[in-house]
Amino acid sequence: MSELRFDNRVAIVTGAGGGLGRAHALLLAKRGAKVVVNDLGGAMDGSSGSGSSAADKVVDEIKAAGGQAVASYDGVDTWEGAQKIVAKAKEAFGKLDIVINNAGILRDVSFLKMTDEDWDKVLRVHLSGTMFVSRAAWPLLRENNYGRVVNTTSAAGLYGNFGQANYSSAKLGIVGLSKTLAHEGAKYNIKVNVIAPIAKSRMTETVMPPNVLEKLAPEYVSALVAYLVSDKCEDSAQVYAVGGGYFSRVAVMEAEGIGLPVEKVSPEAVAEQWAKINDMTGAKAYGNAMEAAGAAMKFAMM
Repeated sequence: MSELRFDNRVAIVTGAGGGLGRAHALLLAKRGAKVVVNDLGGAMDGSSGSGSSAADKVVDEIKAAGGQAVASYDGVDTWEGAQKIVAKAKEAFGKLDIVINNAGILRDVSFLKMTDEDWDKVLRVHLSGTMFVSRAAWPLLRENNYGRVVNTTSAAGLYGNFGQANYSSAKLGIVGLSKTLAHEGAKYNIKVNVIAPIAKSRMTETVMPPNVLEKLAPEYVSALVAYLVSDKCEDSAQVYAVGGGYFSRVAVMEAEGIGLPVEKVSPEAVAEQWAKINDMTGAKAYGNAMEAAGAAMKFAMM
């Protein structure tokens, strides 16, 4: 395959001051994209931190390599901040084609000890932040009749993880948001996909040993992201696990199930059929909620 290029494309990458976001921004810029490098410069828990320096350093790297980029220091966790991020792309480069929602924080704590602030702040940055930036970008993407959006979930969102009720809730919410945006964007040639990355970052450095982290460079994730935001990618509404050279599509699967005559539905009947209800043989992934509802309706109509 010929080299995937992004000449004349304009991209926003949030949380691009380090880790995954930095790797995404550098790769796209290296291949011709004009990039808005967004980073608030905050600490890992969302409190104030390094300010503009994180985004500026990445912009400097891109420019030193001959690329084009501008810095954005606005937070994704407010509608006003998201509007400013998108306005920066339009002001600097005249349009917008690609949005990579990567910004995030952690406030890990057991559910019993979690405060309202711990819950609200994490959902605000991850879930609302993804929504705000996507919503601000949506009119420009529709106007172009072209858009590529990649949002970021995690294994914690897909499968749950101890001490991360806030984070996992936000991350799975991003999956639902992304799948709906993919359906709504289809007629405007807007593709929306999701990655569940595992990579060395400020977040994973606290929970993984160094010998594992060295095999999980962010660049190994950015390769997939670059494909998903390229003209070559025709897939949408999909979720991909990625990291350390591993790539895999992730899907919510629904078993074939069993049908009971409505007059025989009871707790005892459910208990008797429990093994068959849980049998995933022949399970399938549905394309949208109406397809999934149809699976249940077929038994109701019998």
